[in-house]
Amino acid sequence: MLSGFLLGMPVIVYQIMRFMLPGLQRREKIWLLLGVPSATLLFASGVAFTWFVMFPAAIPFLTTFLDITTQVRPASYFEFITRMMFWIGVCFEMPLVITLLAKLKMVTAKQLLRGWRYAIVGIAMVAAAVTPTVDPVNMGLVMLPLLGLYLISIALAAFVGRG
Repeated sequence: MLSGFLLGMPVIVYQIMRFMLPGLQRREKIWLLLGVPSATLLFASGVAFTWFVMFPAAIPFLTTFLDITTQVRPASYFEFITRMMFWIGVCFEMPLVITLLAKLKMVTAKQLLRGWRYAIVGIAMVAAAVTPTVDPVNMGLVMLPLLGLYLISIALAAFVGRG
């Protein structure tokens, strides 16, 4: 299902853009044409992070937790893999969402900087919801890049807020 979603996304986005572009002004078209590749790149980055960074650390940890060797069933394994890849890919869209909110003047970079404590708690809650396990190792593996993306989001909000 995730593969179908990833492969079908360009066609879906193309159809949505064909519907929306005639009704948009020139500046709005530019933002949309910049946003779609950015969203695709961010989602693909989240999927790649999950596959190349998180799983090599998480799978051995989870299968030998407390020195108990676990026999993993294929159905459970593939469901776990695809769910994690999808939701972490969605979480990697945070800079794009915050940039959009900054462009709409709903948040500013100063507000984001002042609310860093709330952001950490929110990111921890999202990481806990995304990771299906209760261990802090996997939660930390998800939290660290999201904190980095939050800092990138602040920089993007400052850039968009300037103009």
